[in-house]
Amino acid sequence: MDDNPILSPDLMARVDALAARTAMTREEIIRDALENGRSLAWQEEFVRRVERGKAAADSGDFASQDEIDGVLGKYRPD
Repeated sequence: MDDNPILSPDLMARVDALAARTAMTREEIIRDALENGRSLAWQEEFVRRVERGKAAADSGDFASQDEIDGVLGKYRPD
């Protein structure tokens, strides 16, 4: 039997870092990658973008009401 872990220490560190930034467990992150084809790099980038968006919203750097109305109007039926 091979005593080597399936994931390298560097890869496991990335999984653990992602788990610490999200509400997901190590197992959920790995399962998401395997079942849904969301690579670890994809998941890391997604979390980065969400964090960046939340920070922008928290600082008031967000779309104006006119911009929001324009987007909603684009997708609402007349």
